[in-house]
Amino acid sequence: MAVANKKLRFSIDRGGTFTDIYCQVFDQATGESRSRVLKLLSEDPANYQDAPTEGIRRILEDELGVPFPRGQPIRTENIDFIRMGTTVATNALLEQVETKLRAVYDSGIRSIAIVLIHSYTFPDHENKIKAVAERIGFTQISLSSEVMPMIRAVPRGGTTCVDAYLTPVIKTYLSSFSRGFMNNLAGVNVGFMQSDGGLTPMDRFFGNRAILSGPAGGVVGYAITSLNHYHSSPHHATDRNGFAVIGFDMGGTSTDVSRFAGSYEHVFETTTAGVSIQSPQLDINTVAAGGGSRLFFRNGLFVVGPESAGAHPGPVCYRKNGPLAVTDANVLLGRIQPHLFPAIFGAHENETLDYDATLAAFESLTQEINAFFAAEHAKAGGVPGEQKIFSVDEVANGFIRVANEAMARPIRNLTTMKGYDVTKHWLACFGGAGPQHCCAIAKSLGMKKVLVHRYSGILSAYGLSLADVVVERQEPFSSQPLEASMSLIEERLAVLAAEAREELMRQGFKAEQIEVTPYVNCRYAGTDTAAMTCLSSEEKDTYRDVFVANYRREYGFELQGRAILVDDLRVRGTGKSTVAATAAAAAAANQGQLTAVPAPVPKEHVTTFFESTGRTSIPVFLLRDLVPGQSIAGPAMIIQDVATVIVEPACHALISANGDIEITIEDSVQKDIGLEVDPIYLSVFSHRFMGIAEQMGRTLQRTSISVNIKERLDFSCALFDAQGGLVANAPHLPVHLGAMSEAVRYQKRFWGDNLREGDVLVSNHPQLAGGSHLPDITVMTPIFWEGKLVFFVASRGHHADVGGIAPGSMPPLSKTLVEEGAAIVAFKLVDNGVFQEDGIVALLAAPGQVPGNAGARNISDNLSDLKAQVAANQKGAALMKDLVTEYGLAVVLAYMQHIQTCAEMAVRTMLRTFSTREGLKAQDSVFAEDLLDDGTVIKLRIDIDREAGAATFDFTGTGHEIFGNLNAPPAVTASAIIYCLRCLLPDMDIPLNQGCLAPIQIVIPSNSILNPSPTAAVVGGNVLTSQRVTDVVLRAFKACAASQGCMNNLTFGDATMGYYETIAGGAGAGPTWHGCSAVHTHMTNTRITDVEILERRYPVIVRQFGIRPASGGQGQFHGGDGVIRALEFTKPLVVSILSERRAFQPYGMAGGENGARGQNLLYYAQEQRTVSLGGKNTVSVAPGDRLTIFTPGGGGYGAPSNEAVPAAAAVATGTPLNPVEMKTSGSLSQYVMNQESV
Repeated sequence: MAVANKKLRFSIDRGGTFTDIYCQVFDQATGESRSRVLKLLSEDPANYQDAPTEGIRRILEDELGVPFPRGQPIRTENIDFIRMGTTVATNALLEQVETKLRAVYDSGIRSIAIVLIHSYTFPDHENKIKAVAERIGFTQISLSSEVMPMIRAVPRGGTTCVDAYLTPVIKTYLSSFSRGFMNNLAGVNVGFMQSDGGLTPMDRFFGNRAILSGPAGGVVGYAITSLNHYHSSPHHATDRNGFAVIGFDMGGTSTDVSRFAGSYEHVFETTTAGVSIQSPQLDINTVAAGGGSRLFFRNGLFVVGPESAGAHPGPVCYRKNGPLAVTDANVLLGRIQPHLFPAIFGAHENETLDYDATLAAFESLTQEINAFFAAEHAKAGGVPGEQKIFSVDEVANGFIRVANEAMARPIRNLTTMKGYDVTKHWLACFGGAGPQHCCAIAKSLGMKKVLVHRYSGILSAYGLSLADVVVERQEPFSSQPLEASMSLIEERLAVLAAEAREELMRQGFKAEQIEVTPYVNCRYAGTDTAAMTCLSSEEKDTYRDVFVANYRREYGFELQGRAILVDDLRVRGTGKSTVAATAAAAAAANQGQLTAVPAPVPKEHVTTFFESTGRTSIPVFLLRDLVPGQSIAGPAMIIQDVATVIVEPACHALISANGDIEITIEDSVQKDIGLEVDPIYLSVFSHRFMGIAEQMGRTLQRTSISVNIKERLDFSCALFDAQGGLVANAPHLPVHLGAMSEAVRYQKRFWGDNLREGDVLVSNHPQLAGGSHLPDITVMTPIFWEGKLVFFVASRGHHADVGGIAPGSMPPLSKTLVEEGAAIVAFKLVDNGVFQEDGIVALLAAPGQVPGNAGARNISDNLSDLKAQVAANQKGAALMKDLVTEYGLAVVLAYMQHIQTCAEMAVRTMLRTFSTREGLKAQDSVFAEDLLDDGTVIKLRIDIDREAGAATFDFTGTGHEIFGNLNAPPAVTASAIIYCLRCLLPDMDIPLNQGCLAPIQIVIPSNSILNPSPTAAVVGGNVLTSQRVTDVVLRAFKACAASQGCMNNLTFGDATMGYYETIAGGAGAGPTWHGCSAVHTHMTNTRITDVEILERRYPVIVRQFGIRPASGGQGQFHGGDGVIRALEFTKPLVVSILSERRAFQPYGMAGGENGARGQNLLYYAQEQRTVSLGGKNTVSVAPGDRLTIFTPGGGGYGAPSNEAVPAAAAVATGTPLNPVEMKTSGSLSQYVMNQESV
């Protein structure tokens, strides 16, 4: 092949750890081509500045036979194209999330984001501000109306900020990259992968579309190659439309999972590094477990990640003095053979992985682990020498098991949340580490087929060579009805399609290479759940048909009688890749050439550890020596050019016509792991139990109908043992979790032996049945195995209305429980498999029989949400039964107890440590108290027995039950205590569970505010008093200053509508941290409605929502600031506020100053006067009236180092707020924190 005729096509994936390069060498004269691959460390500053440039340089030098010196511009005459996917944007965002834009030109800032409310439909004002910014001299100006013209100000604003921050980063990198080539790559076709899986020219590669650039290449790669493999295989000829595959991309820093079933699955709102981003992206879910994930042994548990060793220094075996990581475990176990791995390590980049250093590090860790368990064995009175002794292999394999389980969880969640069965999917494994874990992941998930592409180690780079060029066009449609607007919809889609085609033709595509797919973003009226909808291949289908079918599949029902509205129109234009078409044709052609094949011959044998076999000798095959049709039985190792594939025992690998590897997983047998606690399986079961609770939560959110559950996420799901003890919960609402255990226990006592398979129980009574407050309805399902009750699963959701004297069932002035709605002590919601609709309707309607009261105001929604809770429980029950099938009932029951015992021992240790640190006597007490705004005291004495590691939480002296609704049932106090105890165990990698309370005795006097009579009103106790109990417990332990101590509950409505929200405030500071501003704290973490959604659906205008300056207490560490939220009403309404900390300030600690108290002000427009509503009130408002809520700040910690204005001096004034002073920073801060916590 003459040098002049050579054209090289580079596809490059620059990852966080490695840069993968796939190069096609093409002969223009003959049309022949061949490929080569290269893997480099993404960061190796001692040897090169930029990995993609270095890789291109090396390959050109090798292929052309002429020198290309480092540091000099690279000649480009032999480069046909360069396609890149990069994590530069992601890494910059992750590393700089704390950097805030200061829109002050003189301070040096040159990049700004402009976000105005409702600019998605009215961009004129943003454009005017842009013109001013251009005259000033800003070099990067991002407008939200251009970046992503979609409703929801918070994610649109976040996306615009990301674009303003990352686009200069991208441009700087592209400029630097281009300078490495002659003429700055002029005339060279350079395309970059966007987050949506499509390529775009280098000059149109922007920050907001770059977040998932690297992972997107992998999705394209596995999607196209898996589909080609499946459709070209005669084994699947009878099921050519049933193919669905899960992509499993395990790299050095993290693992990405996604799904493909014939078309790419996109999402339009995601959270990355805590920033909400509204932009078309492939639905890629990331878990912090990769080859570089660090390994820890903490409190008797094996922990993997989330910290990563990265590329520099990398794991121990990288020869850079790094920490132990997952890659080290694979090296030690023989799953990675150093002599078969690229020799790119060491000072001169020519050494292999360092096995000896890895062995030494694991030997040291194994000694630490064995010493820990020897000490625990001795404490328990065991005979010396009889405790389990772990070998180095068992320790390394244990970490692999834990890592595998952590990576399997997002795959389960990804399929469950969309209504799919994970066992019906193939698993496509790639990435540098993926093929080493593929069989184990598939076994854990019950999947039967694994596909490992021949370029699995660089599939993200290879995917770039197959990718299409994509052009997107989108515009808002202002929520118009679908069917009545079809002519206008089709007209606007045609315009957008023409723009997309024109852009692609400018890039060189012919008309026959272009495909245009129109989308209509639909939602049901009265909901915020929109879905991009495109027509199916069935000509008879309409957008309505497709939307309703997709909604029913994903959510389990349709909303009959509701109009379908259109929010946005979108067109996706695709310039089809000729490379992908050629690859598909080659796959089909190669399949037909298979003939009789010889038996495979191994290159060598190596010793490898597997859990089922121990150390054993296995054959090693080189993929390049294998021929299509050869079959290899596990255990075995197959070496690709840049990846190692482990075929585990009970697995069979088949080499396809293209040299890909199809692995079949045999049916698994029940695992026999014994009943004694094993720290490895303790971590594994912790992940499994929590994963089941998470999938219950996703099912509940998916199938519910109300805003509170589906959109505000005001619900919790959990697993319980047969006695009702909490085993595991998803990270939902803390105020629910401890209380749910008492609810389950009460039902078990109430029904006794009168429970059977097919029963589902319901209750909500706070004082009698373990409830929190009446809107929180708990649905519990007993699970039977071989006729015996063995577990419970339960879900608790906040229903929109359960009756009472006020819409929303959150009356601020209720005096008795009946005024707050329907109270259910015990009822079989499902009796022997039959849903008892008449009975539950009668219970929900019962409050209407009391004069002045109403029954539940929308029983149809109650029924829908109750059925969703039943469905969530059914999902949990099925998954628990699957777990029993996998491990056996005795093992599952044993580990339920082991997890609780682990938490119990951790709490005992914490109590002993606290007692010693504070200089307490062997049996001594600590005290704390606080006052509610009405003067009622919450008093706590904690008696600590250091030797036993036990404590009594004694609330004797707490104020009497009050004639109001701040009374809190005992279950709420238990929730607060269990939450606080879990917070005091920061290193425990297990779910919150009942074991935390095992060393604790709780004493609450009867008829007190924390143990009221059965008829007392309690709606405020759940949302307000619970926060104050939490503050008191944390105060006793000197853990941190007080947070806002409130949820700031606001409701408004009339006979036709109702709305409820909770408002964030400031978090208390602690011994080593500042309090966060504008967040929910402790007992709640629900979302707030986006401002544009709120103003579109309800008769209000948000005049201000931002951080309340200087409201956090000063100190060595300052308390977080509260927020200011001002709502102007546009029609007559009834407004209720239920809040605390309006009289007494959130306390500081250790010399830190108090946070500012809150204040609720109502401005009467007609009378032009402002009044204070106090903490709790219900008022009628008229159009133009404005409610301004100043939420409390958090207390400071430690004496201030210099003079500062006391935070409490920042009191609110009664001056009406200027409507143009709205600030989005508070809203964004709260939304980000809520996204991270739910």
